[in-house]
Amino acid sequence: MAITSPEKRVWWNEPLHRPEVIWITIAFLWGLLMFGMMVYWHVAGRQNLSNEAYKVFPEKFAEKVEDMVAKYKVREEGATKIPVVRPPPGSDVYVLSRLWEWWPILELEKGATYRLHLSSMDWQHGFSLQPVNINIQVHPGYDLVLSITPDKAGEYTIVCNEFCGIGHHQMIGKIHVVDKK
Repeated sequence: MAITSPEKRVWWNEPLHRPEVIWITIAFLWGLLMFGMMVYWHVAGRQNLSNEAYKVFPEKFAEKVEDMVAKYKVREEGATKIPVVRPPPGSDVYVLSRLWEWWPILELEKGATYRLHLSSMDWQHGFSLQPVNINIQVHPGYDLVLSITPDKAGEYTIVCNEFCGIGHHQMIGKIHVVDKK
């Protein structure tokens, strides 16, 4: 059937054979099923983050992050002494990305809901929270807000998954989730 060229050059006027009709029908039904599953998982699935985005000047976003750090800092970690902040449950928490770091480190309570604000100071970065597998594009000039409720205690790693230059492979941040005290 399709091994050799059709005898008539206007092949689209040729009648369809039974196997072709069967495969076209299967492909069409499979497409409808997959479309239906996308709608179903959007409504019933829990993988869709509620989010908002606002235009913001990077300098103003950095001020909000600095204010949060000054107010809720509990300690510092690492050789570069990155501040660890522990904001109260229900509050707005801010994390900024810049070449090549996520700043600051967050310490959140298990079971508490927070509004996580993300923005970039320089380039587009990718916020990938592991092992939860949350992937968000972080753009300069935009404040992306996510409602998050950590459900397991432990240490979560933030990885940049958008190539951002020579130090991209070192752009790793942390979120500590602790049991309520």
